[in-house]
Amino acid sequence: MRSGLHADISLRRADFTLEVGLDVPAGLTVALLGPNGAGKSTLVGALAGLIPISEGEIVGGGEVWERPSEGVRLAPRARSIGVMFQGLLLFPALSALDNVAFGLRAQGVGRAEARRRAADHLARFNVADTAAQRPSELSGGQAQRVALARAIAVEPAVLLLDEPMSALDVANRTEARRTLRRALADFEGAKVIITHDPFEAMAIADRLVILEEGRVTQEGSGSDLLRRPRSHYVASLAGINLLEGEVESPGRLMLSTGRGWLVIPPETATAGELVLATISPQAVTLSMAPPASSARNVFAGNVDAIEIFGERARVSLETTPRLTAEVTLAAVAELGITQGAAAWASVKATQIEVYPA
Repeated sequence: MRSGLHADISLRRADFTLEVGLDVPAGLTVALLGPNGAGKSTLVGALAGLIPISEGEIVGGGEVWERPSEGVRLAPRARSIGVMFQGLLLFPALSALDNVAFGLRAQGVGRAEARRRAADHLARFNVADTAAQRPSELSGGQAQRVALARAIAVEPAVLLLDEPMSALDVANRTEARRTLRRALADFEGAKVIITHDPFEAMAIADRLVILEEGRVTQEGSGSDLLRRPRSHYVASLAGINLLEGEVESPGRLMLSTGRGWLVIPPETATAGELVLATISPQAVTLSMAPPASSARNVFAGNVDAIEIFGERARVSLETTPRLTAEVTLAAVAELGITQGAAAWASVKATQIEVYPA
């Protein structure tokens, strides 16, 4: 069993700094998830040896790939890593068979043996009949399988997949996801998937690592992250409202940046504690007039946007703090909810989850 991937990276490029610690044991699949500009592509380049790191180290399969303090920096071809780049990047002038054989040939494997192993990998991914075809002749699903075969054929200690579904249309993604899960289950090394798609990440990975502005902000299982998000980006993935602030007194939370206050369950936090609070959109009650409910959290504001999905709608409100509610389409019609209309949002304290910041 390979010993996995350890990366402790500090990297500076122009006005962007990447500082990431990443440990992926052999056999584990980790998905690195983050918004555009978070540094995901920079991290791919650093792990693959395409971008030098400033400080720290990268260790793969028990071998030091890069350690600036000791002058160690292995070339990309010397690292035991199989990379499937965003957009697949198959060599356009080579056949599918020779694309898969390319990495083996770079390792010094003879041409006939490299092509024999490549043919075995194409058969493993059910694309043996594409061996003589060039990338331009392959469908999106076939190209993905060839790219996967090329990355795995070199038997690397680390498998790095950068946006593995990006080259596929929606119709091909379900089958491609199944293919990817099977391939990862059979691969014994460390597996890192870079993606911006939370559904893809949670469907494939054992653990999620959130990267924002060049730093890891949260990591854990998908259910852990979605239940207790620690940033507004993660909260947006979970589709829940996230607020933060300092407990002024038991049961009263003063929100940060002067955005008002919130009544919370008194037993959840003590005075002076910095906390995060989540509110499910389904727990937000909407009305188009001041409510007469018993809820102690009532906020007024205009409807900012209405997003419809299936038989339900998500209603964004310009309240202080800003909130999103989720209601049925029937409720939208019955209440007369329209963009720009004045509305009131009510939330019971017992429906707010509070945890340390």
